[in-house]
Amino acid sequence: MKTGQDDRNPPLHAVPIPGHSKPLVTEIAETILEGFNRHFVIFRDMTREARDNFIHGDWMASRYAAIRRINLYDSRVRETISELRQRFDVEVLNTELWQEIKFHYMGLLYGHRQPELAETFYNSVFVGLFERHYYNNDFIFVRPSVSTERLDSDEPVYHSFYPLREGWRTTLLRILQEADVGLPFSDLRADLRQITTDMRQYAGLSQKLARHFQVQMLYQPFYRNRTAYLVGRIINGPDRLPFILRIRRNTNGTAYVERLVCERDEVASMFTSARAYFLVDTEVPSALIRFLLGFLPEKTAADLYTQIGFHKQGKAEFYRDFLDHLQRSSDPIETAPGSRGLVMMVFTLPSYPYVFKLIRDQFRPPKDTTRQKVIDRYHMVKQHDRVGRLSDAWEFSYTALPVKRFTTELLEELYTEAPSQISEEDNQLVVKHLFIERRLEPFNLYIKRVSGEALRHAVQDYGDAIRDIAAAGIFPGDLLPKNFGITSYGRVIFYDYDEIQPLLECNFRKIPPPRYPEDELASEPWYSVGPNDVFPEEFATFLFPDPIQRELFEQLHPELLDAEYWKKLQHYVAEERFPE
Repeated sequence: MKTGQDDRNPPLHAVPIPGHSKPLVTEIAETILEGFNRHFVIFRDMTREARDNFIHGDWMASRYAAIRRINLYDSRVRETISELRQRFDVEVLNTELWQEIKFHYMGLLYGHRQPELAETFYNSVFVGLFERHYYNNDFIFVRPSVSTERLDSDEPVYHSFYPLREGWRTTLLRILQEADVGLPFSDLRADLRQITTDMRQYAGLSQKLARHFQVQMLYQPFYRNRTAYLVGRIINGPDRLPFILRIRRNTNGTAYVERLVCERDEVASMFTSARAYFLVDTEVPSALIRFLLGFLPEKTAADLYTQIGFHKQGKAEFYRDFLDHLQRSSDPIETAPGSRGLVMMVFTLPSYPYVFKLIRDQFRPPKDTTRQKVIDRYHMVKQHDRVGRLSDAWEFSYTALPVKRFTTELLEELYTEAPSQISEEDNQLVVKHLFIERRLEPFNLYIKRVSGEALRHAVQDYGDAIRDIAAAGIFPGDLLPKNFGITSYGRVIFYDYDEIQPLLECNFRKIPPPRYPEDELASEPWYSVGPNDVFPEEFATFLFPDPIQRELFEQLHPELLDAEYWKKLQHYVAEERFPE
């Protein structure tokens, strides 16, 4: 009886390994999936620490847990690669074998609760084993193989409340009582008053309520810094509106509602890449992402996976979306608007809201740094509390982009300024290393085109951004407006990291008075200047040649021009007072 398979040449997945009970394909596929499953268990364990830290008010422990979690993924990938190399002969790529391994791995994902994450983990392991020539859909998951659209946990990811049936007071009381933040609420009456007051100011609830109006709340709270967030959405007919309660801890170990957040811009700011990652426990991340996308339409799956700590999955989602966009667009990849940096080359696709940042091979004076130091500073920012003011970035290696989409001017500049970082293969420009982040309007260009109240607001937020970053323990170094950007909702973000340093390493000084009248006319300062010396009283003149802008800065932020103020900030940081 024929089976359609030549029994003399069985498929690789049927070939047993000498001394093993399972075929080679099965052993390798299962080893990779076991590596991912081990990673996900540890990831969830670290994430759950946030609840315990909130209960005990141990904010520094929460920060350190978040940092450890960022580094977890790469550690598990390296561990899995090491295991594969020890157990199997995987130093040379057997194309037929690895195509079967991928096919078998797909079968293992049937019924898996995190298949999209497991596919990305597989990709990371393969990329760590073999060279870029094989990074295609024959060997890795360039496209996802398993749909996550209907995935859910044993208990649904959210539950629904019906204020028109139960009454608002009962509904809000149930939401708070069923919240699992680990602390009792100190004064539920006061909390209900706070929520009700905030709701009256929310335009989204002033419209007519549909018959099936409901509030849907995620079961698991989100944690970040000192705050727990009860995240939900309002369903009013076809509308999906955010409904998020900020919960804080009293010093006596009880909880209270700080406020209700419903305005879209503020909610979008909560989920921006300029903030630290949320810690939220979820068995099925895709279900959580689906829920969030329902009221954050301006965000992408890439943004939201990253924001809940799955930054590698965010990279994968971004790159897939970018490849799709390249196929459906025709505009050229060109130099990004703004002042050209001495360290980074920045380019963009105008129709796509991201910029690509590549480190030049050589840095012109006065820049005195190295490629590795720049990369280390980006890593420092990723692991730091970004306090809503420091742009996060995805780090990519060997990224292939179509050569024909680059402008001639940009290609010439790339080959002139960063030849070690680029090569061409099959009509693709392969970039060895780059950072990708959300595109912002450069702040220096923005303040040139606005005036009046808009300019005042911009300068106010610019100074606030400097203060916020410093309070988190970082001195931006180069404070020039060209190194900042402004979001669509008016928030100023810093994005140039080649000169940042820990605030405690800075020596803030007041300029000593001149010894003689001639000192002020000399080309060189009459006082010594150390490598970490900073003179805040020079900021306004240095940062704002325009007298109107400079006067605004001096009026709105006089403390930033005072060395003593910066020393107080250093004292604040040294005491490890945790930012809000």
